[in-house]
Amino acid sequence: MGKVTTACLLTCAAIGVAGGIVLAVGWWLSVALFATVPFASVAIAGLWVMPAVIALRLLQRPFAGLLVGLISGLVLAPFYTASAILTTLFWSFFPELPFLVTLYRRWSTWLHYAGALAMGVSYPLLAAQSFDLWAMAPGLVVGFIALCAASCVAGTFLAIVIADRLRAAGVARLARRRPAEVPGVAKAG
Repeated sequence: MGKVTTACLLTCAAIGVAGGIVLAVGWWLSVALFATVPFASVAIAGLWVMPAVIALRLLQRPFAGLLVGLISGLVLAPFYTASAILTTLFWSFFPELPFLVTLYRRWSTWLHYAGALAMGVSYPLLAAQSFDLWAMAPGLVVGFIALCAASCVAGTFLAIVIADRLRAAGVARLARRRPAEVPGVAKAG
């Protein structure tokens, strides 16, 4: 895993702050939808996986997704509650999970989608009581879970596109280097 560079930490901070700003808007929208149309509130669930997926795709470094989730939560906490930190860490865990299972040795695109599907199916089941999921007809339960999964997959797709465009623009060039690879920095030894 090696040392983490300052450029990597600053990139995570920038993604985390931007993610926190986007999630602040998403949070208000989610609350409004949950109060009026709870079924539709999971249609925007994909917003919560985007910051972690962008970081993992762009940096390909262990725990980058969780670090971005922590920073996003810290951005949100003053405006909501401290539980925003736990919420963003929870939503960042699932995108990180497939890479953790492979011990961060594989960075295949399909692993991002595996994390999205795991999140999309797990979230409605873990939050079933708040959505009163088991009071719904079986067909609606399946539709609810499918909508959440589709939203997480769509959010992951968009995050991959964003990360790939950032990489093409050279944003992660220094952040992905290991400390010994940075020009002008002598290798300790």
